[in-house]
Amino acid sequence: MSWLARLEVDAESIHTEGISNDIYAWHKRLWECYPDMPDAKRDFLTRIDHLEGTYRLWVLAQRKPVCPPWCPPAGFALNEIAPSFLTHRYYAFDLRANPVKTLARHGPNGETLFKPNGKRKDGKRVPLVNQEELRAWLIRKGLVRCRDPQTGIDVPGGFRFPPNKPLEIRPMVENHFHKKDKKTGKDHTAYHGGVQFRGTLEVTDQERFIETYQAGIGSAKGFGFGLFLLAPLKL
Repeated sequence: MSWLARLEVDAESIHTEGISNDIYAWHKRLWECYPDMPDAKRDFLTRIDHLEGTYRLWVLAQRKPVCPPWCPPAGFALNEIAPSFLTHRYYAFDLRANPVKTLARHGPNGETLFKPNGKRKDGKRVPLVNQEELRAWLIRKGLVRCRDPQTGIDVPGGFRFPPNKPLEIRPMVENHFHKKDKKTGKDHTAYHGGVQFRGTLEVTDQERFIETYQAGIGSAKGFGFGLFLLAPLKL
């Protein structure tokens, strides 16, 4: 069983709450959809859309969320996702994701560093901005959603993109946040690069696609990225 909540709050109220456009502030405040589970592992996806004069927020979870104190009851809509909703072959989708690539770590002389098992050591993550790289990243997610940490085997995403359908890729937008460094205790500012994808997808493996829908796509899922908004299509 899955639940999809939509929250709509006017921008003035959000500024009064001191949240505004800081995605780490949203990361913390959206926990208030689960007030009785302060120590639970984060197992829900979110999305934050800043519209004109309004914030529209989405929460996708297998636990039923509640309306937080800062959202007016009239702005809170909750839908239980019927199992049949995820049995279609084609969907129109809207995805805001955090596409990144990991650079190799280099030594003092510029040499690539490797682990004892022969794999290269990962360095800094950087956002993808090139259109072709972004397209390739999303296509790969349909083929390989993630790697199972226990087995080391790639887990398929269970979907692809029909070649005769357009895929819209909007330019990367920096989503800034303030957070305290655990080591130094000092506040620092950083950002996650957000890219919005829109188009049509075709399900190639229903079981894997349901897992992908529930788990989300890409990194920084706790900061409002990776949630698929779907509408079934008949093609």
